[in-house]
Amino acid sequence: MMRITYTFFAAPLATLALAACSTAQPEPAPAPQPAQPIASPSPAPVQPEGDWVDWPITPGEWVYRKDERGSLALFGKPDRAAIFIIRCDQSRRQLFLSRAGSVDHGANMILRASAGLQSYPASDSGGTPHYAAISVSANDIMMDRIAYSRGRFAVETSGLESIAIPAWPEFNRVVEDCRS
Repeated sequence: MMRITYTFFAAPLATLALAACSTAQPEPAPAPQPAQPIASPSPAPVQPEGDWVDWPITPGEWVYRKDERGSLALFGKPDRAAIFIIRCDQSRRQLFLSRAGSVDHGANMILRASAGLQSYPASDSGGTPHYAAISVSANDIMMDRIAYSRGRFAVETSGLESIAIPAWPEFNRVVEDCRS
């Protein structure tokens, strides 16, 4: 008669049985890492519809000032950062037009008036708050077109909402200051 031995299986089973009785705490599972937000592109700004002469005027008022560099006119709501600025650097006879917002390299700013439009390369001012800015000669024909525009002019800038601004005397005064 043949005798079967179970010693081959007994040792591993005994080891498993002892391991099951162990009082040592198992190591906790690593904490889950927080989900990283997925960068989503900024929504495109909502552009006014229809012809620019029918766009609603951007709310705000003009304020004229003089300083050591020349003069400037700011357009916007009182006690807030200006929406649009025209500045004369008297020593260089240069006008700087800026509108609130940040732009990327290669951006353009289009100025529209009743008598025409002109496109200029725009750059980010780098300050806080951010402004998209252009620089033009005090004798740039577009400044005259804005001065004689029928009640408003428009500013369209790459990546920013287009705005319609009232053509008040403060804008013209800065241009004239830079020409004299």
